[in-house]
Amino acid sequence: MKRREFITLVGGAATWPYASWAQQPGKLPIIGFLGSSDDSTQTQWLAAFTQRLGEIGWIDGRTAKIDVRWAEGRNDRSAEIAAEFVALKVDIIVTTGTPATAAAKQATSKIPIVFVAVADPVGNGLVANLARPGGNLTGIANLVAEVAAKRLEPLHEALPDRRRVAIMGNADNPGAVLEMRGAQGAAVKLGLEAVMSEIKRSEDIEPSFEALRGRVEAVWVAADGLAIVNHNRINTFALVAGLPTSQGLRELIDPGGLMSYGANNFDLYRRAADVVDKILRGSNPANIPVEQPTKFDLVVNLTTAKALGLKIPGPFLLLANEVIE
Repeated sequence: MKRREFITLVGGAATWPYASWAQQPGKLPIIGFLGSSDDSTQTQWLAAFTQRLGEIGWIDGRTAKIDVRWAEGRNDRSAEIAAEFVALKVDIIVTTGTPATAAAKQATSKIPIVFVAVADPVGNGLVANLARPGGNLTGIANLVAEVAAKRLEPLHEALPDRRRVAIMGNADNPGAVLEMRGAQGAAVKLGLEAVMSEIKRSEDIEPSFEALRGRVEAVWVAADGLAIVNHNRINTFALVAGLPTSQGLRELIDPGGLMSYGANNFDLYRRAADVVDKILRGSNPANIPVEQPTKFDLVVNLTTAKALGLKIPGPFLLLANEVIE
């Protein structure tokens, strides 16, 4: 099949030694990994991260210690874990998503923080700018506003008769809110009616779908820790309601989702490991440019399409990176 990749500029610059954070001989550096969701989905990306670390010399239990903890989509739990890592005096904190990164930044201004998939780190006040972050944070950003618009286009292209779309996301996550705004703007340009559906906890999902009954013909879901933890519930309620869904991550559409479009997270987590390596070898995170995604995947689930009685055009399927049958 024909791959569709949207290439974005990745900043690159030299790094400088930062001796106070460099590791001392004989001491195993401790890497605290703060996952925004749970191990049912993010463990795959964690595996990509630890595999890459091993390839460049940081092997868990031998040359480094990796302490993994899961926030399960809860902002309060992210704050607790960040505080625990600070108390443990870990050498680096790796965070996933905007709320977890904000919690870590709140907890420490000294321990280096490497983030993955953070929406607009400059706009959210996490770094000064992408080229020179300026503090103790750097990592891999996520082009959520741009990708949100791109993600609505395949849904419209595959199902042009579906004119009313629910934009669902976690209103307590600044990244998800930014993504929802991007999708809303894209809907206007495509001539679609967008119905905003805000959720803040797992218990909000079922009543949200009840409120959408008869009002929309498809559901677009902002990808964040809450959506990841509850993706099976979201897809199940959508299937029962006869609604196709568009998710931001491939892992969230099997089973039950119709399609996904977003950054390749395996690539992002491997690149995050390279950033961790730079810091462990003495580079200052303040001078390590924040990178952006370069690989994006479109995935279509034909099993779900058949369950919903949908016919996906053949030319559209040729654009997909993967078709689930």
